[in-house]
Amino acid sequence: MKITLAPPTPADIDVLHPLLQEAYWSPGIPRETVERACAASLCALARDEAGTLTGFARAVTDYTVFAWVCDVMVVPAHRGQGLGRNLVRSLMTHPEMQTIRRWMLGTADAHGVYAQLGFAPLKAPERLMEVIRASHWGR
Repeated sequence: MKITLAPPTPADIDVLHPLLQEAYWSPGIPRETVERACAASLCALARDEAGTLTGFARAVTDYTVFAWVCDVMVVPAHRGQGLGRNLVRSLMTHPEMQTIRRWMLGTADAHGVYAQLGFAPLKAPERLMEVIRASHWGR
């Protein structure tokens, strides 16, 4: 697998969008929302030897002090091989991301995957707050 940091192509979105529509964090997400989110993020793409998209991750970041890793997605046939972790690692080791002080992400079931990259439970979760709005995309 080859990992590059670049915006996804329309063909990549063709693969990525259905996966994100079924993900627990983005059920029913419209394609336009995926395209817009990718355009505003640093994206990591994994491709097989034929150039087909096999994995994806993105970082919402200011490229200076903060990055939120999200939408880590591996095509089902390629899961369980460390690809998701390698996608996140590629974001973290990118030269433009070396001044990032706080990396964050959320996961329901892959804590062990990300712990190998240094992620740990929040030291002070009481300091964080959130607003969750009803889904804008109908589910």
